[in-house]
Amino acid sequence: MRGARILVVDDDSAIRTVVGEALRREGYQIQAVGTIAAQALALEKFLPDLLITDVILPDGNGLDAVPGVLAKRPDLPIIVLSAQNTLTTAVRATEQGAFDYLPKPFDLDALCQAVRSGLARSGSWDEDPPSSDAALPLIGRSPPMQDVYRMIARVVGNDLSVLVLGESGTGKELVAGAIHEMGGRRGRPFVPVNMAAIPRELIEAELFGHERGAFTGANARATGRFEEANGGTLFLDEIGDMPMEAQTRLLRVLQSNAFTTVGGRTVNVDVRIVAATHQNLTALIEAGQFREDLYYRLNVVPISLPPLRERGDDILLLANSFLDRAAVDGLPRRRLSGDAEARLRAHSWPGNVRELDNLMRRLAAISRDPVISATLIDAQLGSSVADRAPVAESLSEAFDMHLARYFVGFGDGLPPPGLYDRVLADVERPLFRATLAAVRGNQVRAADLLGINRNTLRKKLTELGIDPVRRSRD
Repeated sequence: MRGARILVVDDDSAIRTVVGEALRREGYQIQAVGTIAAQALALEKFLPDLLITDVILPDGNGLDAVPGVLAKRPDLPIIVLSAQNTLTTAVRATEQGAFDYLPKPFDLDALCQAVRSGLARSGSWDEDPPSSDAALPLIGRSPPMQDVYRMIARVVGNDLSVLVLGESGTGKELVAGAIHEMGGRRGRPFVPVNMAAIPRELIEAELFGHERGAFTGANARATGRFEEANGGTLFLDEIGDMPMEAQTRLLRVLQSNAFTTVGGRTVNVDVRIVAATHQNLTALIEAGQFREDLYYRLNVVPISLPPLRERGDDILLLANSFLDRAAVDGLPRRRLSGDAEARLRAHSWPGNVRELDNLMRRLAAISRDPVISATLIDAQLGSSVADRAPVAESLSEAFDMHLARYFVGFGDGLPPPGLYDRVLADVERPLFRATLAAVRGNQVRAADLLGINRNTLRKKLTELGIDPVRRSRD
């Protein structure tokens, strides 16, 4: 839509200039302002076709202003930019009525694509936003987690079935809980069921309940998990371990919103389904171990959780959060040394977030000093980081071994789009970290060592979320 009018609101003049120039090159008319007051005036005089707004502005919160803007211009697409890259921001942007949300630092190509999409269509949501981050279980500001936040934000306002994919320990139940607590079913039952933890012969009775005398040992009527979750959300964890006969019954429930208990009583239910697995369901389908029609019923909206090893400095955000929680639970308050942080970043985390949580609590309990050392971490992990590294004769071979992980755990057998940028970031991030550590944070020497100019180095550090000051302390 060349010639469209776009209003950019950001208190950073550099961002206004960069965004404005990029959009002008796309053929749009641009007006850029730095306050909510100036935004209100421009909405009346400039009459934009699309609004791009920052959250924190000198005279107020740009996100809080979104409902008022939409009250006057209900069809105006609004794109929210924010350096507050948390799940709350993503969900609030969606629930306040924003068309899209982009975390800072953002890619200009992604912004231009969001503008094109926003001009083609607009949306409207009117749910009340969650009050704060305090009750949210998800922590992380890495690009892969931003993708997760945006997917969660898109499903909390509806009752579509969600399939959460990811390795064991990545936090699939936390995602399911967030979808429930931030959606329209909050305050109603959230019932988690782990298929792998229930004996196969008892799964149907566990899910659908049974009547007295339905089988040997059934001395009283028992309510099943579906009935317990009525009006709320049923989280079916490790759905790939569900036996075929139970899959058939589950499919009937999803089709009819009713089921028959073991023993004959018919029950009508209104339940949202969130399922999860660490397995490749398409492979199970090919092996005849999972129903294809059930897969399509569950996989309406897939959310893929990244393994912890691909989340960069989220590892430190999570580690410090777990230490804080341990202190609240009565364990001694501890903090990490710079060397300890480096050890945590270098570990491969086969157990993902769950492994990190357990390690931090154990370290808080056994450390004799207020500062946790790298030596203590090495002792608890059982071997040095070098000993855990994959054996490969060259960097290329090592990368080949790692690259296969990008294609594991997705419902359709392939990772989501954007693979090139994610792989490139994963390769560049350790390179820039190691270089900064080697020169003790001296950016001039780092740029020279890498063979790039200093401005390019600064831009890359910002894009990759690397703090050069922290690197100089490590």
